[in-house]
Amino acid sequence: MKGFDWPALMEAGLKGLGLRPAEFWALSPAEFRLMLGETKHAAPMARDGLEALIRAYPDDRGDDDG
Repeated sequence: MKGFDWPALMEAGLKGLGLRPAEFWALSPAEFRLMLGETKHAAPMARDGLEALIRAYPDDRGDDDG
């Protein structure tokens, strides 16, 4: 997974879009991308992706509380 370029993102939001810091940090990634003009959307997760997440992060932790 590639890391975020926080300085570039903050510059785009604070300088480019003129957002206040609280406004910048309150945005969801989807809202921020939309404000930057990105129109391409990620494909929805397919069944195999969901199953991989379920295997990687099972709900059952093996304790008695369920």
